[in-house]
Amino acid sequence: MRTAAVVGGGIAGLATAIGLGERGWRVSVFEQAAGFAEVGAGISLWRNALRALDALGVGDRVRARGANPGNGGLRDKRGRWLAASSAADLVMIHRADLLEVLLGAVQPEVLRPGTPVDRLAVVDGKPVVNGERFDLLVGADGLHSTVRATFWPDAKPPRPAGHTAWRMVLPAKGVTPSETWGDRQVFGIFPMSADRVYAYAAAVAPPNTVFPEGDLAELRRRFADWHDPIPSLVNAAETVLRHDLYYLPDLSTYVRGPVALVGDAAHAMTPNMGQGGCQALEDAVTLAATVDDLAHYDALRRPRSQRIAHRSRSTGKFVHSGAPWRDTLVRLLPSSLATKAVDRALDWYPPVTTPA
Repeated sequence: MRTAAVVGGGIAGLATAIGLGERGWRVSVFEQAAGFAEVGAGISLWRNALRALDALGVGDRVRARGANPGNGGLRDKRGRWLAASSAADLVMIHRADLLEVLLGAVQPEVLRPGTPVDRLAVVDGKPVVNGERFDLLVGADGLHSTVRATFWPDAKPPRPAGHTAWRMVLPAKGVTPSETWGDRQVFGIFPMSADRVYAYAAAVAPPNTVFPEGDLAELRRRFADWHDPIPSLVNAAETVLRHDLYYLPDLSTYVRGPVALVGDAAHAMTPNMGQGGCQALEDAVTLAATVDDLAHYDALRRPRSQRIAHRSRSTGKFVHSGAPWRDTLVRLLPSSLATKAVDRALDWYPPVTTPA
């Protein structure tokens, strides 16, 4: 039986383990944390991600744990609608719930929590992880990937996008999903169930900015005069997660010999298209389908994921530009053009599995 080491036990790593396991590989998932847990708030799973989850056999379980937020759109800070959007192909779910579903689809013996990876090499064409030989090594260890640093020493380091983000899960009912654009900052609200919403905000800020009165106080200050229910949601928050946004400059390949990268380790992107997790799931399914031809995996995944990463970054620049014509342009843009742009990102289907 062929063996694979997956470094990183997040969404990308577990999805990869499921896909490879279904193809008969014996997989070991190395996770440096003591347990498998997802720190975060909500995640948007668009139809491309749902197709990937269906291919892994867990799509229905994910849909049951998440919720369709309903139709909404873009607004300005006074609450006026800029554009309508459809959420027919979207499931919002807490990251912890998604991770729990993925964990339920792998055998316990696959998981190696509390196991930092500090010895990586390729010897006689075989990856070696902490002294143990495998047939394949998959780097699913995120933005600051140890696998990438080891086997892609020429890769450029992650770069700051120039924005910081806040994330929250809050109790709320009857909220219309929307993303609101203000002066170089945004606020999004998406129901995750009948009585719970995922809320996020982003603003222009240099990396490592420290807000003197704290992240939550800063969030309340910034959005105090925005349209309802934004101020009340922020005031109801007891805790908030904040992190600076980074992206990974393009890699020339996602494959080096018997080593492949998936998820943020390969193409960390800004969240402006809600595609970071979706692309990781596409990676996992594609890698499992093409594992006997890693060059094919690279050819399928790198152009598409990098194209979406570029679009996401350019969208963020546009949203945070503060240009006086921004909102007018959005109002005048034909909905058919916006729909086509979204469809190009979401119209992905799992590839045909190559023969073993």
